[in-house]
Amino acid sequence: MTFNVITLGCKVNQYESQVMTEIMLKDGFSLSASKDNADIFIVNTCTVTSVSDSKNRKLIRRIRRNNPDSVIVVTGCMSQAFPEDEVYEICDIVVGNTNRGEIASLIKSHLKSKDKFYEVETHKTGEVFEPLMISDFEERTRAQIKIEDGCNRFCAYCIIPYARGRVRSKDPGELFEEAKTLSAKGYKEIVLVGINLSCFGQETGQNLCDAVETVAKVHGVERIRLGSLEPERLDPEFIERLAKCKKLCPQFHLSLQSGCDETLKRMNRHYTTAEYREIVENLRNSFDNCSITTDVMVGFAGETDEEFNKSLDFVHSIRFGKVHVFSYSRRKGTKGDLLPNQIEQSVKSERSKRMIAVTESDRKDFLQNQVGGVYPVLFERKRPDGYWEGYTMNYTPVHIYSNKELSDVIAEVKIISASDDYCSGELV
Repeated sequence: MTFNVITLGCKVNQYESQVMTEIMLKDGFSLSASKDNADIFIVNTCTVTSVSDSKNRKLIRRIRRNNPDSVIVVTGCMSQAFPEDEVYEICDIVVGNTNRGEIASLIKSHLKSKDKFYEVETHKTGEVFEPLMISDFEERTRAQIKIEDGCNRFCAYCIIPYARGRVRSKDPGELFEEAKTLSAKGYKEIVLVGINLSCFGQETGQNLCDAVETVAKVHGVERIRLGSLEPERLDPEFIERLAKCKKLCPQFHLSLQSGCDETLKRMNRHYTTAEYREIVENLRNSFDNCSITTDVMVGFAGETDEEFNKSLDFVHSIRFGKVHVFSYSRRKGTKGDLLPNQIEQSVKSERSKRMIAVTESDRKDFLQNQVGGVYPVLFERKRPDGYWEGYTMNYTPVHIYSNKELSDVIAEVKIISASDDYCSGELV
């Protein structure tokens, strides 16, 4: 029987979808040649915003409408955080974030009995890291490895701690073996990802440096990249130790959310803008040509015009390489949903446009600053216009024209110009 795994959401979900794909293949199922038709659809959901939930529901209903006889399996963060959603009525199997390894056996049981299965287990204190490993990362130049799960922060706007449980980390020995397997498949770049990646190892007396150093020992791995980081545990000693790993890419996605201390406090974010700026300065002082990217939320409950302007000024002062700007979305079950002074959507939209305008200008400046430099670029694909596309160590997108075969090749490139969202170069 054929199957498809459809992934919504973050890099952790992408990794877990690869895990489920390999489990299904080992159990004798075949990957469908069509994305739209299969005997089995596994939907790996995201629930970071209410918009994400809406996308999940629309997708599931469309699959059922177009494939009335197919088996639909729902897993991921939405099924874990909101286990009683009405859309599950048209599904055959619902699995949470604690037992996705059982999906193949549940599907076989369903095919035999035609019974529906609802297997969502509540996260428990003290649960261990799910022993999942992959041997490939299909259709991608760089491979991701999930090394941490869960979050203990409980930010006022976020449902993820309920969907993912508490912080727990991958065993370094298992990480080494997984990275070695992926390197043997030809992956030169490994991306370490987690729900709260900064907290890797906190329950075992380790930290993220241990994970980076473990992967750096693997022969064939030439680059290590970090997923999104929270601004915690990133003290000067930690950054100094990180900087000693020459394989580590100098690009850090350091989550900000707001550049106003009053807003950060209401969000239950455990740092100030001054502390955030200090981390950024330490990173830039420790890594050459360092790129700092981030997420910024506008319109959180109670955000006044003055607070927004403070956030806007702070964001501009950091000069980020790239910023993902988004409007606050109320989430049932979070403290933010109960706060007074919720912001009108029209105000959120206006603030979002202003923030985007400033951050896009800063991105152009960042890209312009890359012009004239010579950097190793890992090329990923050839574009329809004949140009090759790849990324520098600091994740600057680069386009070059070449008749050479450059897929998965790292080559030196001189940056000769910059546009709004990428740089152009030539092989050295």
